[in-house]
Amino acid sequence: MLTRTLGRRISWPVNRLAGLLARAGVPPNVITWGALVLSLQAAILFAAGRFRAGAGIMILAGLCDLLDGPVARREGRVSLFGGFLESILDRYADLMLFLGLLVYYVSVDRFHEAMLAGAAAAGAVMVGYAKARAESLVPVDEVGFWERPERLALMILCGLANRMPLGLWILAIGPNITVIHRILHTWKQTKTEPQRAMGASAVAASGGGQFKEPSPALNVMTRSAGRGR
Repeated sequence: MLTRTLGRRISWPVNRLAGLLARAGVPPNVITWGALVLSLQAAILFAAGRFRAGAGIMILAGLCDLLDGPVARREGRVSLFGGFLESILDRYADLMLFLGLLVYYVSVDRFHEAMLAGAAAAGAVMVGYAKARAESLVPVDEVGFWERPERLALMILCGLANRMPLGLWILAIGPNITVIHRILHTWKQTKTEPQRAMGASAVAASGGGQFKEPSPALNVMTRSAGRGR
């Protein structure tokens, strides 16, 4: 993916900064919560129609997304709960951003853009949920393009260019196409491996399933959702 390529190019400065934060003893959970607070601030700016300022704050939130995993590894604070918490907070951050856009477009009586913001929010949630549920049933490859890093990168670019309606059109369509792609992929897998799918489904039904959206370990907008801290 594009984000993996860019992530490799910025890995050196990110790792150096992570090393500085680790030596300073900054807790990785503070960085994780900082990303959520910054996303809230960006959502407030979006709700006020200040798209460029909101996109700038999103860049800072994305930097926090990149740093908390490497800092956790350097400080030896890796745990399963850290990855779980990060994944949950990512979902809230995504929804806050779209809610901010929805509030703005409702306030200026732009009904179509408000509907696009709602559809984009639904797609953002369902992309991760579809993958998480598929993983409880069958082996899952990288299916589809519109995971969280790509979505946030597009929002930032459109915000900086003050072309948010264009971004919402893409985000209302692209991620939902990815969901359909994952549905079809999982359907084909369950046809080829029915026994494994039935066994995994029983485990998920008994409470063994988790909702997370794995993403590249180091990329432009986010660290791996399953960093395991």
